[in-house]
Amino acid sequence: MDPWSALVMLVASMLISAALAPKQQPPKPAAFEDIDFPHAEDGTPQCVGFGDFWIPDWCVLAVGNYRTTPIKSSGGKK
Repeated sequence: MDPWSALVMLVASMLISAALAPKQQPPKPAAFEDIDFPHAEDGTPQCVGFGDFWIPDWCVLAVGNYRTTPIKSSGGKK
């Protein structure tokens, strides 16, 4: 087989595989309700730490500033 026919077959197989490949669906963006945050119960003792350290039990006391509107940009064009 000469190199030109091998190249033609390679390009043809790439085009056929690209045409027959299943189309990917974009993933659904995560909603705030989908995130499972652990939260503090009333009466649970809370520790206050300063600096870097590890504790065996943790909980989220506050979750802040999640955007509810999409970020819009001009795409960098001036």
